[in-house]
Amino acid sequence: MNPLPLRRNSPQRIRRMADALTSTIAAIASPMGVGAISLIRISGPDALTIADLTCGGIASSSMPRLARRCKVRDKTGAVIDDGLLTVFHGPASFTGEDTVEFAGHGGILVTRETLSRFLECGAVHAAPGEFSQRAFSNGKLDLTQAEGIMDLISAQTRLAIRAAHSQLEGTLGKRTTEARDEILEILANLEAWIDFPDEDIDPQTAIQLRERIHGILATIDSLLSTADQGRVLREGVRTVIFGEPNVGKSSLLNRLLGFDRAIVSDIAGTTRDTIEEIINLHGIPLRLVDTAGVRESSDLIESQGIQRTVRQIENADLLLEIADASQARPERAVYPSNHATHLLILNKSDLGEHPSWSDSDAIRISCLKSDGFDALSEKIREALHFTEADFGEHAVAINARHQASLALARTNLTAALDLLTEENSDPELAAIDLREALDALGEIPGKVDTEDLLGVIFSNFCIGK
Repeated sequence: MNPLPLRRNSPQRIRRMADALTSTIAAIASPMGVGAISLIRISGPDALTIADLTCGGIASSSMPRLARRCKVRDKTGAVIDDGLLTVFHGPASFTGEDTVEFAGHGGILVTRETLSRFLECGAVHAAPGEFSQRAFSNGKLDLTQAEGIMDLISAQTRLAIRAAHSQLEGTLGKRTTEARDEILEILANLEAWIDFPDEDIDPQTAIQLRERIHGILATIDSLLSTADQGRVLREGVRTVIFGEPNVGKSSLLNRLLGFDRAIVSDIAGTTRDTIEEIINLHGIPLRLVDTAGVRESSDLIESQGIQRTVRQIENADLLLEIADASQARPERAVYPSNHATHLLILNKSDLGEHPSWSDSDAIRISCLKSDGFDALSEKIREALHFTEADFGEHAVAINARHQASLALARTNLTAALDLLTEENSDPELAAIDLREALDALGEIPGKVDTEDLLGVIFSNFCIGK
C-alpha cells in the first residue's frame, strides 16, 4: 500500500526535504555496459570527505576543476581502480553543492565496486534525476532547463538537439517568467483599485491593462503553436506505411531504414503485425510503422493484423500508401478517412506502369532497383512543412506539461480580460483569474510549490543525471 501523501509544510514533509538536502549522493553517471571510461558522480556536503577516504586524501587538497590521478582503495588498502578525480566546489557546480567526479575504467564490475566503496564511506545511492533535482532546488536551473537535459539526451535529430539546447539555455523559462512578471504588474494595479473602492478606475489605465493582457495572450499563443513541433521532435512523425498485400510495404521500410528489418516475401500476408522503427529525414524524426496488407481475409490472425493496421492509420500523422504500379488501380480506397497528410507511392515501376495510373499524382519508385527514393524523401519533407527554416530562429518546442499550463493560463487571462471589458464588473473576480493565470505560468519554470510535479518529472531521468 502506498503511503498517504504528506500535507504541505507538515513536520514529516519538512524533515524529508531536510534529509534530502543534507545527504551526500553518489551514482554511476555513464551508461551501463563495457566501455573505455566510466564516470561516477558524488554530490553533497560530505562529497570531499568521502572522496578523501577512498582516494588517500587528495580530494580536499585538489584545485577545483583540475583532474588529478588517484587510486580508489578498499578498506584493506587494496586498489579497486586507477583513474582521474575532479573536484567542483559548491555553489560553482552543476548541483550547487560540493561535487566530485571519478573517471575510471569502463568495466561493469570495476565500476560497481568503485561505487560500492563510495557508498560504504557514507554516500547514499542517488535516485533517478536527483542530481538535476538538486540543481533545481539550489537555483542552478529551472524546471524547463531540467527537462531540456532529458530532451538533449534523448534527441534523435539535429532539430531536436537545437530545441533542447534552447530550452537548456532557459529560453522557455525566460519567456514564461517575463509573462508572469507582466501579470504581477497588472495584478498590482488591479488590487490597488480594490483597496481603494472610492477611486474610479481611470478609463485610459483600464485600456492599457487590457492591451497588456492582449500582449501576454499573444506570447502564450506563440508558445502554444509550438506544441506540435515539440511532439514531433520528441516522439517523431507517426508515419504509417499501408496498402494491399504484396505491394512492397516491408521492402519500402527496409529501404528507408537502410537495413533489412522486416521479412520480405512474395507470399501475400507475410506481415501479420506492425513493426516500428525511427529514421532521421532532413532533421525530422519519422516513426515508421510497417503494417499488414489490407484485404478481406478469413484467417483469424491476419484479420487481427488488418485491424491493427486500421487503428494505426487512424492515429497517423503521415500516411504512405503504397501500390503496385504494374497492376490495375484499385477501384476503392483501402484506408479509412483520416486528416493526416497522405502520399501515394507507386512501387515496382521497373516492371512498367499500368495505364490506369497515368493521371495519378504519385511518387514512382522501385524498391528492387532503389530508384526514386531521393524524390520520395523530398516529397515527404515538402509534405510535412517542417524544416530548420520553418522552425524559426529561436527553437522553442513545448511539451505536454507546458501546453496544459499555458492553456490554463490562457483561459484565466481571457476570463480576466472579459471582466475588465464589461462595465460595472467586479475587479476582485478579475484579480482571482489573474492569480490563477500567475500560478499556471509559474508551474512551467517551477516558480510555485510543485513537489508532486517534481517527483513526476525527475523520476523519468536516468540515475546519475
